[in-house]
Amino acid sequence: MKHIVSIVFLVTALFSSDLDWSNDYKATLEIAKKENKQIYMLITSESCRWCRKFESTTLQDEDLLQRLASKYVLLHISRDKDYTPQKFKKKRVPRHYFITSEGQVIYTFLGYWNVLDFNSFMDDVERSNRAR
Repeated sequence: MKHIVSIVFLVTALFSSDLDWSNDYKATLEIAKKENKQIYMLITSESCRWCRKFESTTLQDEDLLQRLASKYVLLHISRDKDYTPQKFKKKRVPRHYFITSEGQVIYTFLGYWNVLDFNSFMDDVERSNRAR
């Protein structure tokens, strides 16, 4: 029971920030098209301790969250509860995707990352976008 309460608290904290996280893949694609943005998609699992750690540490950094929100439409999918397209169904989580509004993967990586490392991945994504 203690773990369930902790999970509910962390997920609530994630979505209670000022940022607008969606859990609907298809709707997020439409929003990204309308806003002419790419998508940051985080896939987690209810029983994943590294997912909880990423949510409770890295995703609590205000500067990182603002950077994400300014450049991307935010999508958080729980593979246990939400619709996940077949091409994104992987066993290991947390899994991070940067994708186009058409659903094409630009950059992906796996695991828990602290703020510094996650920002480094975002830098890589931005360099990749400039090179395209």
